Amino acid sequence: MASSFELNAEIRQDKGKGASRRLRRDNKIPGVLYGGGQDAVSLTLQHNTLVHNLENEAFYSHILTVNVGGKAEKAVLKDLQRHPYKPTLIHIDLLRINENETLRMHVPVHFIGEDVSVGVKAGGAISHLANDVEIVCLPKDLPEFIEADMTNVGLDETLHLSDLKLPAGVELVALSHGDDYDLSVAAIHMPKVVAEVESEAPVAPDNGEGESEEA
Repeated sequence: MASSFELNAEIRQDKGKGASRRLRRDNKIPGVLYGGGQDAVSLTLQHNTLVHNLENEAFYSHILTVNVGGKAEKAVLKDLQRHPYKPTLIHIDLLRINENETLRMHVPVHFIGEDVSVGVKAGGAISHLANDVEIVCLPKDLPEFIEADMTNVGLDETLHLSDLKLPAGVELVALSHGDDYDLSVAAIHMPKVVAEVESEAPVAPDNGEGESEEA
């Protein structure tokens, strides 16, 4: 993976809503680091630094280095709470990883081959039906994204989860439940406006031109 992310955190002693409000006034955000067979630790992180990291899509599906209490821990982002109407973060949950235990993570889907797609060349438009997929893998195999190749998808055809080419060691959680969970990822159809215009086009009357008349 090309990207790397490092977070500096402090152990948080004060807890409760009042303490969290004071942190936010100081441009900080409360959080928690848990899992990995260890006790959960309450954290304090810098709000603006975290916001800056979140601007990078890879941050959401990447193994992070969390420096806390003089120790560097490996973790992934498991949950993020945002203010309902202000552009601020409220709380972050970080999950420690164990290199020998599988992770279940949502990773983004990157669509490729759209401009040369068979269906697009035939006049169709692509509809994205999934922006991310849930995968299971060991931490060392965690991808930043999954590619969805639209090159050979024709008009009125659909790309499903089973059509995705996965990196080695990566499985889709949905497909582990059976074929009924082979959900649609993208589809190509004729744009609605074009389809409606074609269906409503008037039919020219038959005026008999080109037919011989009987004497």
